[in-house]
Amino acid sequence: MFGLKGKVTMKPVYIINGFLDSGKTDFFRYTIAQPYFRSNGLTLIIVCEEGENDYEEKLLKSTNSVKVVVDDEEDFTVAKLQSFENKYNPERILIEFNGMWDPRAIHLPKNWNVEQQITMINCQTFEMYYTNMKSMLVEQIRKSDMILFNRCDGFNEKLPAFKRNVKAVNQQCDIIFEDRNGEVDVTLDEDLPFDLKADPIELNNYGYGMFYLDALEHADRYKGKKVKFKALVAKPKGLPAGRFVPGRLSMNCCAQDMQFLGFACDYDKADELKEKDWVEVTAEVGKEFVKEYNGEGPVLKAVSVVPATEPKNPVVDFTQPIMSD
Repeated sequence: MFGLKGKVTMKPVYIINGFLDSGKTDFFRYTIAQPYFRSNGLTLIIVCEEGENDYEEKLLKSTNSVKVVVDDEEDFTVAKLQSFENKYNPERILIEFNGMWDPRAIHLPKNWNVEQQITMINCQTFEMYYTNMKSMLVEQIRKSDMILFNRCDGFNEKLPAFKRNVKAVNQQCDIIFEDRNGEVDVTLDEDLPFDLKADPIELNNYGYGMFYLDALEHADRYKGKKVKFKALVAKPKGLPAGRFVPGRLSMNCCAQDMQFLGFACDYDKADELKEKDWVEVTAEVGKEFVKEYNGEGPVLKAVSVVPATEPKNPVVDFTQPIMSD
């Protein structure tokens, strides 16, 4: 556990979650068998949900891995996990988490560091889970670095909507779609609910949400274009003078799970605006480095900002198109 000069040696942890039959075991079986994943040390695989597939003894032996099972959510404790480390002294840990357990309850030993978290989604059952178990699915997605949709054959027309649903929860994650032939390329150009050639591009409730998600990924698509939308005024601390953040609230799964979707906007009278006031913004979209983005991203240059009344649908809802404000 301790390295040079008494420093704690951190153990890398890889977490994979998703509902039953989402492909978690197959993904880990494939991963540990790859040459790039081989190491001299032992790999500990903690399985919290046993499905139809399993880790064969031959595979475990050839990859210097050992599998342990935690059947009960109450047993997934720091003390239990620490006991596994004390017994096996692994070089790294893979956790196949139970999709019906609450990911917020994951607590790890202090010297375990999460290197990557992946959510596996079966395309064939995504709509069912999104409709009936949305809050649980949202928690799986929220902190994941990558979302991998598999079994996407026959779902190509729905993939852009699936992508939006995920991005509404976690804008930073990578999303991969796979069918039996490999990765599927998903573009949203034909699925956008507004005219990219309009001047300005007018954004209603649903349109603003789509613009927000698409501009994060494809800022160059909007560079130099004008957009017009109603927005709440936000003025977070640390913004430079002459800048505010217009945007809208988004509800992911319930009223208690709201987040603000907004872009930095340069406006010479920003200091006169009041927090939480509704305004109608017409702005040109630019792209530049912004500290809050941790890199380059969309920045709006206000052409006009005028007072506005609260729209009929003030909260962005990604579950269905809302065609008027």
